[in-house]
Amino acid sequence: MSAFARDVIDEKADFANPAYGFRRLLSEILGTFFLVLVAAGGGMMAAAYPGTVSRAAAVVAPGLMVMAIILFMGKISGAHLNPAVSFAFALRGDFPWRRVIPYIVAQVIGALLAVAFLQLVIGVSASNGATYPAAGASPWAGLAMEFILTLGLVSVILGTASGAQNIGPIGALAVGGYIALAGLWASPLEGASMNPVRSFAPDLIANDFTAYWIYLVGPLAGATLAVVLAYALRGPGGGQLAREAAEGAVAAKREHLAENAAADIKGVVERDVDDIDAWIHRRHRTGQTDTTEAEPDSTS
Repeated sequence: MSAFARDVIDEKADFANPAYGFRRLLSEILGTFFLVLVAAGGGMMAAAYPGTVSRAAAVVAPGLMVMAIILFMGKISGAHLNPAVSFAFALRGDFPWRRVIPYIVAQVIGALLAVAFLQLVIGVSASNGATYPAAGASPWAGLAMEFILTLGLVSVILGTASGAQNIGPIGALAVGGYIALAGLWASPLEGASMNPVRSFAPDLIANDFTAYWIYLVGPLAGATLAVVLAYALRGPGGGQLAREAAEGAVAAKREHLAENAAADIKGVVERDVDDIDAWIHRRHRTGQTDTTEAEPDSTS
């Protein structure tokens, strides 16, 4: 067996190992934990210690945290950290639909752990870290803002992950920068969540879902339009580089190796079948009944 064939088999066996899938989900739990820790933690810390955390600091911190998370674990799971992102990658064809639900469950677990930790340690209600429309603001205005902000966020993520302009780890700067800038100008209206689990976790622990529909419908609708625009701008998804960004580079490369190996094996089998078929036809044409003609060598 060639060294390449052994590498392919080893890569495929490792990818099929359930432990690898566990590492991917653990990565999403850990990353979402740290994201929600700072996203909800800013408001909760400001409530516990008035005057210590400015609004600017509270909205820039999640962007910086996302930047760090993408850099340190993006190649493991793709660092989605957000159901809207997982949904968009799958809709785009860069991420398998069968993994969307496990990813979302992992994200919910990470977010809930973060808010529970904050409430336990800081000692204030999780509602202080939740996202709500501003007093006097229309819920529909909040919905429209969540829609537009998430449209921009997912467009940045899909754009920096596309095969046409994949910029690798530098994409962390674009994504983190967008989150920080969106929060700086839009957070006074409705919190600039752009992430259903970031809003869900404080609402669940505080038992207040008054405005949660805004932070579920808006991001999912915005992500859907971002995928439509990505198709209009760049054509269909599913390219190797985009898959590496969505699934984690190692996982996508292993799947690509397995697909290539399967294609090579299929080609060898088809050639052997063609050789055997040609040999049978030659015998049929000549009416040969003995076995003097050598059978085709399928090992060549």
